[in-house]
Amino acid sequence: MKQHPKGLPFLFFTEMWERFGYYLILGIFVLYAIEPEGIGGGLGLPDKVADDIFGTYIALTYLTPFLGGFLADRVLGYVKSIYLGGFLMGIGYIGLGIFKDLPLFYTSLGLIIVGNGFFKPTISTLLGNLYSEPEYKDKKDTGYNIFYMGINIGAFVCNIIAAFMRNKFGWGEAFITAGIGMFLGLIIFSFGLKHVKKASEMKPAEKGDTKISDVLVKVFLPAIIAGAIGWVVPTLVLGKTIFGSTNTDAFIFACIPVIYFYASLYFKANSEEKRPIGALLSIFLVSMFFWAIFKQNGTALTRWANYYTDREISAPLVNPLKSIYMIDGDKDENGKKGKTGLSFVNKEVPIYDNEFRTEKGEDGKTLKTTGKDIYFRNIAPEKKAELEKNPDQKVYLYNTELFQSINPFWVIALTPVVVAFWAFLRKRKKEPTTPTKIMIGLFITALSCLVMVFAVFAGGNGAVKVSPLWLVASYGVITIGELCLSPMGLSIVSKLSPTRITALMMGGFFLANSVGNKLSGILASTWYSYENKEYYFLVNFGLLIFATILGLSMLKRLNAVMKEKGV
Repeated sequence: MKQHPKGLPFLFFTEMWERFGYYLILGIFVLYAIEPEGIGGGLGLPDKVADDIFGTYIALTYLTPFLGGFLADRVLGYVKSIYLGGFLMGIGYIGLGIFKDLPLFYTSLGLIIVGNGFFKPTISTLLGNLYSEPEYKDKKDTGYNIFYMGINIGAFVCNIIAAFMRNKFGWGEAFITAGIGMFLGLIIFSFGLKHVKKASEMKPAEKGDTKISDVLVKVFLPAIIAGAIGWVVPTLVLGKTIFGSTNTDAFIFACIPVIYFYASLYFKANSEEKRPIGALLSIFLVSMFFWAIFKQNGTALTRWANYYTDREISAPLVNPLKSIYMIDGDKDENGKKGKTGLSFVNKEVPIYDNEFRTEKGEDGKTLKTTGKDIYFRNIAPEKKAELEKNPDQKVYLYNTELFQSINPFWVIALTPVVVAFWAFLRKRKKEPTTPTKIMIGLFITALSCLVMVFAVFAGGNGAVKVSPLWLVASYGVITIGELCLSPMGLSIVSKLSPTRITALMMGGFFLANSVGNKLSGILASTWYSYENKEYYFLVNFGLLIFATILGLSMLKRLNAVMKEKGV
């Protein structure tokens, strides 16, 4: 890093710890939400409700950076925004670990959402400003690659720590760890303040800049009003929600004035700006489908890992890291009560239906019975026979959230391969255009859904647990799609946006991410509508193929706009 700005390592580790906390929450959120309250110490929410809350949460974390970025640019400044955002997120993470009362739990989520809005766009802007000096300009892309690696290191490590903390201590301590990580990031940032001081100077307003008042009055205020209408009116007038929940109704209603605003940018644009804006809106549309499938890693794919994947590991392999992998037992070898393995013995457990949902009584509390742990329901017949002969033996598992580390692992492993592949084609003047890369990414992501279709067939539609390699393969394929699409999305916004509305169009990109994230929760909540789970993944495949075909139909025009802009 000697050839890079001195502030880069400090921003690298600040972002690494911030992403550590953010992805730690995503890895265990649904697991914690659906865990029976009396037995497992979770919230005991219905699976569909948990998916809905998760989708809304990740949607809003991608929506607030739009406004947070504007406030950092024009009002607060970058340093204050990072401290404010990091502090709110840290307190929010700790709140999730302390409060089980739902209003306070939701308040903690709100703090994270608002804090992320200030932090996420600001630290990326600071990084870009570090490379504004002439001696660093040609190293900017490399700097962002290094920074992106920090994100994925944080995302990779966090799930291992989360598994250790919840096994050794509990859910609350795992959430609190995320908060500690965030505050550690702020401490590192403080040590590097002198190296980012110049990059954090606020730029004076220029003619043609988008005004905050315009954003508030024309975008956010109408969205808030529409969201409130969506939250209240359908249930009052129709007696039921339109899209399955008040959260979803409110979110979709809130999106209507925002989408109208972006459409108006196109229709009001002059002839020179109309085609680039239209091209970007097209990219936003197709990218929503990608995020709708990609973000199911925290819902549908976590559910698959939890109930349909063989997570057994032999005891000798886990002795050095026993607390990470051993759960739900009675006593360890020293006679101490602890979480040291799953026992194939009679004990009090929740009652689950045939879809692995906990059943509740009329009082709303989880029903209990005496019997085998839910993990054993669909283990291989030969393993079940072995356990029936020796019911007191321990079965050691690795935690479900560890699967969340597969995607960042693949990002770290495959990024050099994908970059080298594009460089190889570039030398031969055959490198695809940015829009073409995005369409390739959509198609490859669709193939990851087919991997899961074959996984369903391999397990007889859930009758028998399948190898974890199916998820490893699916995540590997979708990561290639991610590397083709996600970095290209930000790149194309910077290339095509008219200068006077670049921030607005970047906000549009985040909006597309936000809508896609919400759709991921909606899609995941339909899991129980499919008796044959291969149809669930085939629907996801079909949505991405539709998006690919839609994108290909626009590709000629998109490439023409890129050529006109000389990029």
